[in-house]
Amino acid sequence: MKLKWSSVAVLAVMAGAAHAQSSVLLYGAIDTGLFYQSTSAATFSPAAKNGGHVYGLKDAGIYSSFWGMKGTEDIGGGYKVNFRLQGVFNSGNGKLGLSDTTGGTAIFNQQTTIGISGPFGTIDAGRQYAPMIHAMAETDVRAAQYFGSILGAWLGVNQAAGWSGTNTSVPIGALYDSNAIVYQTPRFYGASVALEYAPGGVPGQIQGVTRESAVLRYSNYGLNLAAVYYNGHDTNLSATTPATGVDNNRFYYFGAKYTFHGLSVSASYGIGRNPANTNHADYEIISGGLGYQFNPFLRVTSGYYYLKDRNNSANHSSEYALGAEYGLSKRTLVYAQVGYVANRGTMNQTITYGAPVAPGASTTAAMIGIRHTF
Repeated sequence: MKLKWSSVAVLAVMAGAAHAQSSVLLYGAIDTGLFYQSTSAATFSPAAKNGGHVYGLKDAGIYSSFWGMKGTEDIGGGYKVNFRLQGVFNSGNGKLGLSDTTGGTAIFNQQTTIGISGPFGTIDAGRQYAPMIHAMAETDVRAAQYFGSILGAWLGVNQAAGWSGTNTSVPIGALYDSNAIVYQTPRFYGASVALEYAPGGVPGQIQGVTRESAVLRYSNYGLNLAAVYYNGHDTNLSATTPATGVDNNRFYYFGAKYTFHGLSVSASYGIGRNPANTNHADYEIISGGLGYQFNPFLRVTSGYYYLKDRNNSANHSSEYALGAEYGLSKRTLVYAQVGYVANRGTMNQTITYGAPVAPGASTTAAMIGIRHTF
């Protein structure tokens, strides 16, 4: 009898091993180039002084340089357990970036998730991209690149609302959320829904530092549509300010992009505000884009991004961006980009991420570079 049950146990382990297949992948990208900008500033403050022309080697002309590892284990029945660890680094000096706490750094500052996927969709828990940024990228011809895109426009609204740039806790919307749970449905006739909830974990305050969002996306027949709702409590707290659960971060976004025979056109509209004090933050974003894929190697894109302070009409900003990318191979591309922004009042919309411009002034920037993925 003991021998019989031992045989059954061995067979069960072997069957489990046959179903539970796992894999781990190391991946990343290095992006660097020569950068010029006609104005500069030491900070993102609307009162920062113009530091003049700047020229140098800069990381992240298309997207950030990063590295990470991801893995999946097939547990049978169409279900998988997945994990991802991903962090940013500066290709110019090798330093880690994107501190989430002022003055702090992290190895995996973009994504640290574990989750499960199956016929029901996917659930991921941990620090991760907020679903809204995927929707914005898919409805922008410039694909939310670091140079002249809907990403920069959204960050411009956050700068106007008081974001200092020293951490990723912004006053309007979110690029990353820590301690987040995100559910993504399967696509149904091109449509899908992403739901996010991030509990704050503040003792005695259930709403303290919580975030929630919902994103509806459609992608079919060359058409991408997106609708975003994001809401946050106690966003952009200082280190000494206690959480109270105040509802102070609200972002709505509607975007569309259509591609036909290599020609792409996009448009979007967004509103970012502080529901607890709309007199402090109430902004509008309007964008448009046009691009063309000449062949499998060459693509040219352009975009226009307008920001408006709805509390003060003197504060507004218009940005134009043009870029060309040429693929040397499947993993390596070279690019050239140029942008111009006219900031008025206290607006300081940047042309490229991480390079502050002088508030209330016109600025021109250009960058040529190379990006390699591995």
